[in-house]
Amino acid sequence: MFARSARLFGSPRFASSATKSSFTIGLIPADGIGREVIPAAAAVLEAVNPGKFKFIDLEAGFELFQKTGVALPDETVTRLKNECDGAMFGAVSSPSHKVAGYSSPIVALRKKMDLYANVRPVASPSVSTRSGNNNAIDMLIIRENTECLYIKSERLENVDGQQVAWADRRISEKASRRVGKMAFEQALQRHALRLKQAEKTGQLIHQKPKVTVVHKSNVLSVTDGLFRESVLAVSKENPQFGSDFIDLEEQLVDSMVYRLFREPHLFDVVVAPNLYGDIISDGAAALVGSLGVVASANVGDNFVLGEPVHGSAPDIAGKGIANPIAAIRSAALLLEYMKLTSEASRIYSAVDKLLV
Repeated sequence: MFARSARLFGSPRFASSATKSSFTIGLIPADGIGREVIPAAAAVLEAVNPGKFKFIDLEAGFELFQKTGVALPDETVTRLKNECDGAMFGAVSSPSHKVAGYSSPIVALRKKMDLYANVRPVASPSVSTRSGNNNAIDMLIIRENTECLYIKSERLENVDGQQVAWADRRISEKASRRVGKMAFEQALQRHALRLKQAEKTGQLIHQKPKVTVVHKSNVLSVTDGLFRESVLAVSKENPQFGSDFIDLEEQLVDSMVYRLFREPHLFDVVVAPNLYGDIISDGAAALVGSLGVVASANVGDNFVLGEPVHGSAPDIAGKGIANPIAAIRSAALLLEYMKLTSEASRIYSAVDKLLV
């Protein structure tokens, strides 16, 4: 339930959702176990408020590409934009080798829907926070979701008879500032929720909201330098994000990985460029169980796509043993952003009772 950690509810982006009587959710199972965990998440949504959600089945994925030559149909994007209040994405079996004409559909969806932030809550089970465990983890990792090396601009050149591979990296002030703004906003919202919880429990995990900016600007002074400067500028330009209200720290990405595993309880909100955030957030899942139990959402100003990030697991696909908890929690995270906090809280509570 919400008492287990300071999650994200209260986002102003979907304020109108609270007044709607029904919602349309796009379901994109895609590949492998996505076809098992997304129906499970949809079943939970239906059970938590029968009749409130209408579901639309949509297509995407590598298996679809193998059949049709298209990994992300235009129809899927169009229906998401025109018919859906939110969506769930399962998993994609993107190969590790180059396949002519193929590009990851989830990466493309993030760009086409302008889902500029990947949001990953990482928290200890509720029993840890209730018992006053000083090392309880309550962390939110916010990853820029549209740029960095994931723009997929790569090329091979022949230099002196040897192949040389190049990859372009894009970091923009706009993308960095808006993900930075989200990090500061969430830090304040999470702390306000923690203070309310502390009135009931007498326990407060973080005494003050904190944002940690991850980069490697000591080496990549132009690209990571711009990310760093842009995020720090958001704090300087907005008094409500200043040092009186939010502690601000920086971590080089290698040091961040070290500290993440040595002292994860010290982190509150972490914000990073796309590649670093991808690695950090996957690694952080190991601190609270596995990728099979953590929620994730791709967030924009007007749309949210819930997404368990455990992969397509082709070795167990179709065997009926895939763990749907990450998908179910991601569905709850989707509901939080849609301001359906009562339904989200009931889902979290049910999962927590199962786990602890």
